[in-house]
Amino acid sequence: MSLLFKNLRIHQIFGANTDVGKTILASGLVRASAAKKNKVFYLKPVSTGPIRHADDEHVRRYAGPHKDLVTAQCLYRFDEPVSPHLAASMAAEKKGAHCVVVPTDDEFVTSVACYIRNCASAITERSHMYIETAGGVHSPTLSGTTQLDSYRPLFLPSILIGDSRLGGISSTISAYESLLLRGYIVDSILLFKDEYYRNWEYLGRYFAEHGVKVTAVEHLPPRDTDPSRNVLVTEEYYSQLASDNDTGLLGVVEHLEERHEERIRELHSMARRTLDTVWWPFVQHGLIKNEGDVNVIDSAWGDHFTVFTGHKSPSPSWAPVRGSLLQPQFDGSASWWTQALGHAHPVLTLAAARAAGRYGHVMYPQATHAPALRLAERLVHDGPGKGWASRAFISDNGSTGMEIALKMALRVASKRFGLAPQERKKMGVLGLRGSYHGDTIGSMDACEEGVYTCEWHEAKGYWFEPPSVGIKNGRAIIKLPSAVMHENVEGEPLSWIYNVGARLDTPLAAAYRTHINVTLQKLASSGAPPFGALVLEPLVLGAGGMVFVDPLFQRVLVDAARARGLPVVFDEVFAGLWRLGVPSAAPLLGAFPDVSVHAKILTGGLVPLAVTLASDDVFRAFEGTSKAEALLHGHSYTAYAVGCEVANETLDQLERLARGETWKAARAAWQQADGEKRCDETDEDKGVWSMWSPKFIDTLSKLDVIDQAMTLGTVLAFKVRGNDTGYQSHSAQALLSALGDATGEAGRNVTSAPGGAHFTINFRTLGDVAYLMTSLNTPPATIRAVEDRILALLGR
Repeated sequence: MSLLFKNLRIHQIFGANTDVGKTILASGLVRASAAKKNKVFYLKPVSTGPIRHADDEHVRRYAGPHKDLVTAQCLYRFDEPVSPHLAASMAAEKKGAHCVVVPTDDEFVTSVACYIRNCASAITERSHMYIETAGGVHSPTLSGTTQLDSYRPLFLPSILIGDSRLGGISSTISAYESLLLRGYIVDSILLFKDEYYRNWEYLGRYFAEHGVKVTAVEHLPPRDTDPSRNVLVTEEYYSQLASDNDTGLLGVVEHLEERHEERIRELHSMARRTLDTVWWPFVQHGLIKNEGDVNVIDSAWGDHFTVFTGHKSPSPSWAPVRGSLLQPQFDGSASWWTQALGHAHPVLTLAAARAAGRYGHVMYPQATHAPALRLAERLVHDGPGKGWASRAFISDNGSTGMEIALKMALRVASKRFGLAPQERKKMGVLGLRGSYHGDTIGSMDACEEGVYTCEWHEAKGYWFEPPSVGIKNGRAIIKLPSAVMHENVEGEPLSWIYNVGARLDTPLAAAYRTHINVTLQKLASSGAPPFGALVLEPLVLGAGGMVFVDPLFQRVLVDAARARGLPVVFDEVFAGLWRLGVPSAAPLLGAFPDVSVHAKILTGGLVPLAVTLASDDVFRAFEGTSKAEALLHGHSYTAYAVGCEVANETLDQLERLARGETWKAARAAWQQADGEKRCDETDEDKGVWSMWSPKFIDTLSKLDVIDQAMTLGTVLAFKVRGNDTGYQSHSAQALLSALGDATGEAGRNVTSAPGGAHFTINFRTLGDVAYLMTSLNTPPATIRAVEDRILALLGR
């Protein structure tokens, strides 16, 4: 991940194109830094072409009178003077693939990061480092990935070398925007002066409006035919660049130092400023003791945050004396369950830019635009609405989506039951104890009284205590409410528990039916207000404690509601779209809803958006000739084009993942661990599997400190054993607090985090329940590393 050192200022050098003078200007910067008595490191990660023409050799040759302060290094060297990916391929063809090992993107980034850390650990005085890339910003690295994406995990401040030639204004601005779209910090732009094209004049004015310093320097004189004379001319040129005058680079070096110091000062100040100004969600501010309790996030990439540690006093025990002020931190809650493809995924950021550039935001009533229409069509016809939904209502977040769903369902019920206006106001919902549907008032009213409710909350309905599924001592167990049965069900494989169709005629199903029907009959005879809908979080109650509900109970409850004419609402804000290993819970349950709500994963974790799907019967309940009969719900950013475009791109990526080898391998591992196949595991809509390994879950469930564990898809949850139970307990937080310490991985000098640095784990708890969550594309190596950390902490 990103590296930031107090005494080592690092800048990465990108070019607007090839042959724009990167190496010449990099050599000038190295020499100027050394002239200021700084130790200087120059790194050319990949060099192609003859060694005598290598850029690191050029830097070393013209380091000047302070060359003893300069270290120049190259990590990967190839003979052919072509693009790195092609040079590597040609070398493999020439020498044999067994002789030329082309590093993966992760290996490449880790090698660069390790070099940086080694340099930082060897210095005691202020030093500078320049890392020169190859070609233009999108030139491929050794793997074929473009440089901007390959280097992005390092997130190093950058210098852009502009193009002084004809067309260079356009290429320079385009390169800058490409850097910006991926979040890079561009501290300076350098280019040569060309008195004919004078690009520096236009670019200076243009980038002044963007707060970026532009510096133009004279060209290196043409190569002299006399080699000795050429060396002297070139040496004089670099001497001028490093001199203390207006035409040199000393001012640029000073500017880069100032930007480095400003960044550190900004990060240092953020914790205090946050405590003075911000009101956090779901945080008791009275428990925040000092600035060290604030998690200062500098950037994020993939499954990790990059967090600042320089404000923590005393310094963390794991922080090296001359270590980076930034450390990777595994995002263990998938940023409140939103992440699908990892942070800052370039495909999603480009989708957002594409829609922002085309639409900005446009109002939606009685209108349409391509991103929203495409999203609605694919969710209704090919997504979770396939087979039952006819309409999609696009809003902005899960809680709002649920408000819309409740309005839809209650309107249907009021018409279906012929309720008078005063009776409609009394309608409640059926649901499960521990449900959570959002923080807006209407969504809260669809839940029982609890820690999430507020002064205006008025619980409207009845909530059944749900039977839960877990793994205890390596065996699956269904914990049953005493009202259903006094003995739990143990020993059945998970594939059987989630084969709902095969269980519908079992004694347990009969017991569920009896319990539900008797309860509803008692409620009816007691004169309770009428029910207008069944509202469920399918399979897992998220914020209610990560309770994995027996799917058979939910299916029987759906059948009972349908028999009474109640619309069924599935709240799949958290659980939908592969979060639990299936695209939707409906096929697994064997029952479609009348209304369903989808958010979080929908946009890959980049922007907020929600979609409420509805059946045709629900849609027709709002049809009429009076506007008062319409669904009068909306907000300014309904069907936000940026969100819709990102959602479409996310769904495209999820389809690719669903067909990929990583998921296939995970499914196979769980199928093997589950033993006898008792349902058709080839059906991806119904198969039970997890990104977390079955061996890990088995081991975790047998630990003395764990009451039970459970996993589906990307979600891992385990309950801490003890007397301190419930949401207000701190037992899980206390037990796992050491995950906040950065440690390595057994037998490895580098870790699975981008760049190989030791990483911490950011996690959230729900009282006595701990949970962790991956993205849908989290590398297996990262998950195995997190598993090992958990087992090491809890006592294998």
